[in-house]
Amino acid sequence: MRILMIGDIVGRSGRKAVKETLTTIRQELKLDMIIANGENAASGNGITSEIARELLNYGIDVLTMGNHVWDRKEAIPYIGKEPRILRPANYPPGTPGKGSGIYCVNGIDVGVVNLSGRVYLSNLECPFRLADELINGLHDKTNIICVDFHAEATSEKVALGWYLDGKVSAVVGTHTHIQTADERVLPGGTAYITDIGMTGPHDSVIGVKTDLVLQKFTTQMPVRFEVADGPYQFNAVVVEVDTETGKAESIERVYNVEYSD
Repeated sequence: MRILMIGDIVGRSGRKAVKETLTTIRQELKLDMIIANGENAASGNGITSEIARELLNYGIDVLTMGNHVWDRKEAIPYIGKEPRILRPANYPPGTPGKGSGIYCVNGIDVGVVNLSGRVYLSNLECPFRLADELINGLHDKTNIICVDFHAEATSEKVALGWYLDGKVSAVVGTHTHIQTADERVLPGGTAYITDIGMTGPHDSVIGVKTDLVLQKFTTQMPVRFEVADGPYQFNAVVVEVDTETGKAESIERVYNVEYSD
């Protein structure tokens, strides 16, 4: 099974990248399933029900989220009832939505887990201990499990990758918007990358207009950030998984840039 995992979709440019890239790349890479992080899809912060439906209609099977999951209040009821959207599982009990699920693709069940890191982010439940609990439950139904770890610190991401090695098919990092070059299959058979990267404005500072970010850094004054326009980039990884064992056979980075507006 070949699973595409797309890095943080940022704003209109990111949605355009998905719309214009996904059909072709699905055929070229012979994909079976597509998972994407959509927490920045609505103007760089959060998601709306309309945008979520748009992305799902493009062929994404599961949308994961992160620390911006609640930024659009109008989307909260939708997140609570749409099974194809996952929010970080380590939010407190009673929070709308769910943090893991099983999805049937071409007759094969795939487990997906969304977790948030705690270093430099909200002090949520321990992702390491919670991962064990969730994965044990999913293993009753499937050997194929993919984890989106939405975290700031590279050390925390690497640590979770090693912690879950041999227990899941893939641990991929999101949130920092810069694609890392450390993709590998760990000794236990878990595909890992510290950050998939960002699907959104190419000529930007992690998706934001460069002049605004430079103004912030050089003046240290409050600046209202805006998502950049122009050419887009499409960042993802393809994980090939043995459907019998759930072990990853390979992980490959995807970094495409389109210079049409």
